[in-house]
Amino acid sequence: MEYSLLCHHLYAVSISPVKKKLGLLFIMLLLWVYMLYSCVGYCATMPPSLVVDNSNYNGDTDFLGKYAEAKSGRADLVMSKLLTRPQSSWTGLESDYDKPTVRRAPRGFSKNEVDADRAEDWDGGRGGEQRISPLSSFSNGSGSKKLPQAIIIGVKKGGTRALLEFLRVHPDIRAVGAEPHFFDRNYDNGLDWYRDLMPKTLEGQITMEKTPSYFVTREAPARIYAMSRDTKLIVVVRDPVTRAISDYTQTLSKKPDIPTFESLTFKNRTTGLIDTSWSAVQIGIYAKHLDNWLQFFPMGQILFVSGERLISDPAGELGRVQDFLGLKRIITDKHFYFNQTKGFPCLKKAEGSSKPHCLGKTKGRTHPNINPEIVQRLRDFYRPFNMKFYQMTGHNFGWD
Repeated sequence: MEYSLLCHHLYAVSISPVKKKLGLLFIMLLLWVYMLYSCVGYCATMPPSLVVDNSNYNGDTDFLGKYAEAKSGRADLVMSKLLTRPQSSWTGLESDYDKPTVRRAPRGFSKNEVDADRAEDWDGGRGGEQRISPLSSFSNGSGSKKLPQAIIIGVKKGGTRALLEFLRVHPDIRAVGAEPHFFDRNYDNGLDWYRDLMPKTLEGQITMEKTPSYFVTREAPARIYAMSRDTKLIVVVRDPVTRAISDYTQTLSKKPDIPTFESLTFKNRTTGLIDTSWSAVQIGIYAKHLDNWLQFFPMGQILFVSGERLISDPAGELGRVQDFLGLKRIITDKHFYFNQTKGFPCLKKAEGSSKPHCLGKTKGRTHPNINPEIVQRLRDFYRPFNMKFYQMTGHNFGWD
């Protein structure tokens, strides 16, 4: 009797099978909710670089191949090999620019890596933008590094440094200060290396750089075209005779023992034959170099800025440049004052500064006295090339 009562008691307190199943289902539900919550939290913290963007796919079956080329920094090299070498009609002129000037540069770009044209730098100027990690440019929400949409391609001693510093005042222009020399010296380093030199830009801002030697580099037009056929090109030109003397003056300041201007200008002083292989003379044959660029870019994509007007009317020339770049005319007369001592315009306030910004001490060197007869011989030499250049550009620069 006692045994049967004990069994009945135990049966009464035991858990029924239905309740047991419900309990297990409830526990499984809790575990499932916990796992879902954990997964959502993990995905929310996933780096954006791991997310694949298919917005640019558009059904292009060769998308992956193009993407791989772009990432390798060799897409432009492949393109340039497909482009035929432009045929030039300037066969009567010798040139020390006929040979490629490509050389490999260190992977790390230094602010101090500048050439002789850096003598155009400004008092208190910045040699280049601060290097920023390409990873941080995406993570901090302050823009990203892009390949330049506009390039100042020339010419040396024409006023390219002045133009660049004037343009950097504009809030919609971001430019690297030092000259990258990518399309003439550092091309083998690839587009990724080139892009990493650029400052970060926001939507609507233009990325720019300037390297004056591009204009006289035979390979540069095809290489820039391979990067982007829509690139806008700016050339600052100056009276070729004055430009040659200025070029010589700069070299003389660094190498006082170089030959005289007269001996370098002529192949034969008696016959008066000009030595067109001397770079100071060669650069000023603007029509010859422009002919090379027109093999790849239409004239509408090239703007010619007068070096003389950049001094006498900087706001006027900057207005043309801003129009060419499709920007609002923000840089006006109010940004400049003329420094009588230096003989050049200065900025009242430079980018990121409240102080005046003027050309450096090396700008505006006193030119050596050149025999007027030699100057006239050079003017006679350049005259037909200048006339051709006026015809090609549709603008008379008044150098004759």
